[in-house]
Amino acid sequence: MSVASVITFAGQGMAAPQITVEIHLANGLPAFQLVGMAETSVKEARERVRSALINSGFEFPAKRITVNLAPAEIPKSGGRYDLPIAIGVLVACGVLPATCLSRFAFVGELGLNGELKPVKGIIPVLLACDANQSELILPAANDAEAQLVEGVRRFPATTLLDVFHHLTGDVPLATGQVWRSKAGADATMLQWDDIVGQEQAKRALMVAAAGGHNLLMLGPPGTGKSLLASRLLGLLPPLDQDEAMAVAAIRSVKGEPLVQQGFYQRPFRSPHHTASTAALIGGGTQPTPGEVSLAHCGVLFLDELPEFGRRTLDVLREPLETGDVHISRASAQVCFPARFQLLAAMNPSPTGDTDDNRCTPQQQLRYLNRLSGPLLDRIDIQIEVPRLKSFVLNNPQPDAQQDSQIAAREAVWQARARQQERQGKTNSALASGELAEHCKLSASDLSFVQHAAESLKLSMRTFHRTLKVARTLADLDNGDAVTRAHLAEALGYRALDTLINQLSGV
Repeated sequence: MSVASVITFAGQGMAAPQITVEIHLANGLPAFQLVGMAETSVKEARERVRSALINSGFEFPAKRITVNLAPAEIPKSGGRYDLPIAIGVLVACGVLPATCLSRFAFVGELGLNGELKPVKGIIPVLLACDANQSELILPAANDAEAQLVEGVRRFPATTLLDVFHHLTGDVPLATGQVWRSKAGADATMLQWDDIVGQEQAKRALMVAAAGGHNLLMLGPPGTGKSLLASRLLGLLPPLDQDEAMAVAAIRSVKGEPLVQQGFYQRPFRSPHHTASTAALIGGGTQPTPGEVSLAHCGVLFLDELPEFGRRTLDVLREPLETGDVHISRASAQVCFPARFQLLAAMNPSPTGDTDDNRCTPQQQLRYLNRLSGPLLDRIDIQIEVPRLKSFVLNNPQPDAQQDSQIAAREAVWQARARQQERQGKTNSALASGELAEHCKLSASDLSFVQHAAESLKLSMRTFHRTLKVARTLADLDNGDAVTRAHLAEALGYRALDTLINQLSGV
């Protein structure tokens, strides 16, 4: 037989479209032609496949070999097509029977000695195999990651020769095992008993965790903003099974190593302020996830917020609103999930503090104006983290502080449970049209918050987000109704807006 057809899967964002690798051997001068919208790394497969076959003890056919990766309109990149091409050549030569390919799909990069090397995005490949009802032969180095996916029969292999013996039936490969763990079994919690004072900031952190709200901390250096940010994960509930699988799939596509320990822990990403727009949002010739997608279902912490480029920060506006990122290139358009909780920290002036007499109000306002109004509108809670009045090395009652965070975590989990029971999502995810149903106000309270919004010159988006924060405060109090006290506290969480208005003379 001079024609063979092998099934594999491409990598295209979070999807893994099926690719048919067609091999044709013809008489003529020896040649190896690869077609099907393949980039350079794929076309180099001819050298890897030739060396791997020869070093595995096979004879490379001295014929005109044509390899077609269909469908042609899907871009192909990477070395994942090496193994299916090599198997297709063996079938086309008659070394392997065509019947051995009936139920298998193949993916893997080949070393020159025939060793199978891992590839990126194995989790989307396994999910595609599940939908296609195929059994997958993959590199053994990918098996630890592949164990996270249930319902797919797979065969991890170390070398091309191992795959050959499995297909002939001489030495079958062992079936890959499935890792089983209960959701939440590895949730961890950092204590905040080493953070002196800052009770208002801790309260705001608890409110942000309870409702999934975005939070900005404003204060001079050394007041504990970064420490407080690192404690947010300790308040959040662990990922459920679907969320954990979505996070694992994103990391798989990115090529980041996955470990089973901490599988249900929410991601916490903290890029440096020199990060580029592509690093933050994702991109590349073949688009890959950025920090906002790697923080999906978790926290994106941006320290020294105004030091990021303004254009870089403004790309956060769409994912903060929609929960996903659409990246378009000439050859591909992909969508990555990016429903994250934004946590940011910044100084109130370019010199660090407003009381150091090192900058004028105009310079301070110019520094704060690095943050666009539409971005600030999407931050639900803005709090001031002031400098402590006295120098204290530790808390006088560390046990009470630890108990306070344990109680805060329990309150956060209970509030989130109330939200799931009432509306099936956190308060931050409520649409504007749902506020009238889930955030009912009395006539007097509605008049109060409307008057306050006019006085503070809030935008309609900020007004809606303030109502969502008030709804979360009511949930923390186990209340069904949002009261004026909740509204007043929510309106008080606009520290940066207040500072900008004061500097502007508004």
